[in-house]
Amino acid sequence: MSTVYKRREHIHGFMITMETLSQIADAVQAEIEKIPGSKCRAEEVCMGADGTPTSQIDKVAENAALMYIQQNHVPLNILSEEIGYVDNGAEETLVMDPIDGTSNAIAGIPYYTISLAVGRSALSDIRLGYLRNPVTGDVYCAEKGKGAFKNGCPIKVRQAEIDDLFIMIYMGNGAHPDAFSVAKRVKSSRSLGCSSLEMAIVAEGEADGFLMKSEKYTRAIRVVDIAASTIILREAGGEVYDLKDNVLDIPFDLEHRSNFLAIGDKRVYNLIIKHRDSREVHRYGIYTNAHVRNAVEYTQQVIDALGDNTYFVDTDIAEVMGIPGVPLDKMDVDTVIVVGGDGTLLRALQHTDAKVIGVNGGSVGFLAEIDHDHIREGIERLLREDYIVETRFKLSCWYNGEYLFDSVNEAVVHTDSVAKIRHFKVYVDDVLASELRSDGIIISTPTGSTCYAMSLGAPYMDPKVKALMVVPMAAYKFNSRPFVIPATSKVTVENVMDKGCLIVLDGQEEYEMEGSSKVEFMLSDKKARFIRFDTDFYSRVREKLVNTL
Repeated sequence: MSTVYKRREHIHGFMITMETLSQIADAVQAEIEKIPGSKCRAEEVCMGADGTPTSQIDKVAENAALMYIQQNHVPLNILSEEIGYVDNGAEETLVMDPIDGTSNAIAGIPYYTISLAVGRSALSDIRLGYLRNPVTGDVYCAEKGKGAFKNGCPIKVRQAEIDDLFIMIYMGNGAHPDAFSVAKRVKSSRSLGCSSLEMAIVAEGEADGFLMKSEKYTRAIRVVDIAASTIILREAGGEVYDLKDNVLDIPFDLEHRSNFLAIGDKRVYNLIIKHRDSREVHRYGIYTNAHVRNAVEYTQQVIDALGDNTYFVDTDIAEVMGIPGVPLDKMDVDTVIVVGGDGTLLRALQHTDAKVIGVNGGSVGFLAEIDHDHIREGIERLLREDYIVETRFKLSCWYNGEYLFDSVNEAVVHTDSVAKIRHFKVYVDDVLASELRSDGIIISTPTGSTCYAMSLGAPYMDPKVKALMVVPMAAYKFNSRPFVIPATSKVTVENVMDKGCLIVLDGQEEYEMEGSSKVEFMLSDKKARFIRFDTDFYSRVREKLVNTL
């Protein structure tokens, strides 16, 4: 048997797996950890195949990968920014950036990766992707058709909240002015200097997109930079587009470069690149408290004002009006118009993640935006999108290991018997903060501080304050006072006595709480989004609370 035939038989019999890439990364990490300091890491040792200087850390990392492949007879061609393309006669190619984020690695900033991917000829046919952060030890990986993982756990992109976007953006010295414009338009942005890691953050659902837009072609991205992160993002449910609305594909070479936007939700592309919300046809829900006075009249006014726009009416009021209805939690809408009082708004927010706007059909209507005497004007303003969206956090509730509901206003634990006091312990992040006898305990958000908590003498909080307020209800001792804690804290309320209590969430959902048990409250990952016109919080307080009966 000839030597050539033996070599080909060996190549075709060797299956490249994720373990192969992990072992290559082990070899790279072992060698770069031997480099003594930033000065040695930064030393320029040669010119790379891409025509730019190669630093010591890049060369050491690349050599370690090449040595492992050679010594272990791994049947792969190589494409790397330092050495270029190496044809080993294999069917597949290892596309690697042994150190993506070199400047960070040199400076000791823990945002860089070992980036490895396996495919045949282009970004579109990559079947394996592997990223490792040598500092944190985090590993992102994906195999085509089998999903994406971080440290062995499945990851998925998230559905974007268009009014609350978090975008990773390239802002280096070649950045296009549009990149800075995008940073001003979105809610939050970051630039980490490591494209593979920034795309991985999108893949795990912690960011909504990564924009790479350079005004210099030589600064745009090559396939070696994003080969691994692209398959990881795609397997996590996201996509990478060039800036002309095409799915990105780059051949295995160092000549082709591209700007791009990596996203988890296509609407982000439309908003950032096309400067418009992809929901060109808005879909509205109408949720009415059928028991309020003039409920049918107010609902009909909303319907008339919506005209030809797409809308759905909740089943309760629809039945009264004799028209088709859809339950709120089944509506596919981006905005819900709520007709009723604050309780109706809170009830709606327990059954939808859409933006809400209230039509005040009650008395005070602190959370409502449209007065019942100005429904047409308010809906017309809504339709022309002349508003802002105010985001408020929610509080999640867990009892006996079971998730109950989220609260926008407050969660209340109180006695289940009239005029019967209870003994409570309140823990903040598992540390005992208060022990008292009272009718109950309120855990209030800033939104709820103008409601039940305020009626018990607690102060109201500006909604921009990220805090919770713990308020005793009719406490036995005068020194049992309200106190404020960070919104990120976990609050545990223990019902010490062997007598029952009730857990009430936003005055809408009620659950029995056994004696000698605990209930936990913590920041929810969901948000409540209120559509607002011009009025600020303090104007609302003066109008609704100070100058009202």
